[in-house]
Amino acid sequence: MYPLHRNRRLRSSEAIRRLVRETVVTPNDFLVPLFVVEGSGVREEIPSMPNYYRLSLDNLEKEVQELWKLGLCAVLLFVKVPDSLKDNKGTEALNANGLMQRAIKTVKQACPEMVVMTDVALDPYSSLGHDGIVRDGKILNDETNEILAEMSVSHAEAGADFVAPSDMMDGRILSIREALEDEDFQDVGIMSYSAKYASSFYGPFRDALDSAPVAMKHVPKDKKTYQMDPANRFEAIKETMNDIDEGADIVMVKPGLAYLDIVREIRNEVDVPVAVYQVSGEYAMLKAAAEKGWLDHDAVMMEQLTAIKRAGANMIASYFAKDVIRVLNS
Repeated sequence: MYPLHRNRRLRSSEAIRRLVRETVVTPNDFLVPLFVVEGSGVREEIPSMPNYYRLSLDNLEKEVQELWKLGLCAVLLFVKVPDSLKDNKGTEALNANGLMQRAIKTVKQACPEMVVMTDVALDPYSSLGHDGIVRDGKILNDETNEILAEMSVSHAEAGADFVAPSDMMDGRILSIREALEDEDFQDVGIMSYSAKYASSFYGPFRDALDSAPVAMKHVPKDKKTYQMDPANRFEAIKETMNDIDEGADIVMVKPGLAYLDIVREIRNEVDVPVAVYQVSGEYAMLKAAAEKGWLDHDAVMMEQLTAIKRAGANMIASYFAKDVIRVLNS
């Protein structure tokens, strides 16, 4: 009781605060999202994501080598596919010499020990901007799963360590796991976007990949029929447990900061690693506020990432990864 117990004793200096600190952010916490485009010598800044770039394969190689030297050990690959290669079935996703497949090989050749995770969804390849096949105004579930399974095998053949289905189709984890097993890719893992919400925080990401749903008659204008309702909490646990039962090795909550209650709920329920995606909107908001001088960029960045880890994340997909290393090394 007071005054025998004074909690401020453990806050009285930076050295003491470091000794008793419960949550520490390290380079090992991060998955680094990378956007890949066709061409050569391309390092194109994304307007809505300051200081973040689309990279051609030659610059992807350089970026991966730099990340490894900084102590970052995992990347999450996304590709921006030319419109001429897009269709409603995402046919280009299965091209063994497609951009994603070449990107995987580029990373593995540049840095064999780097963990390569790959986005598995149709929206980068879809002429309609959806994560599944569209027919008569509906997103087809089971037909989409067949393509996602083939896509995952194609990524495994190219050298991916993990496939990361981000589509939210029902049953896709089982379809992917069975396909990988059938092709003797038992060691390729699945990081499932298990609780992915139909969030408004994704705008800059869709700009980066030109993957927003297309406004057309008989095409859903958004992804609310398959991504989760932001108002729902218990549904996230059900979705996550289903994915684990179907063979997911890592489960993910997306977005991050506005969904930390969901992260803690899931962390309390599961015994597999939990990932959190600190999404493009979260990145863009802080960059914009810092540019205006309204927030201290580095202090807020570290506070947000500490909060995500404190909530229960084992790993964080974040566009801030290199900024964090700069702060940690300063």
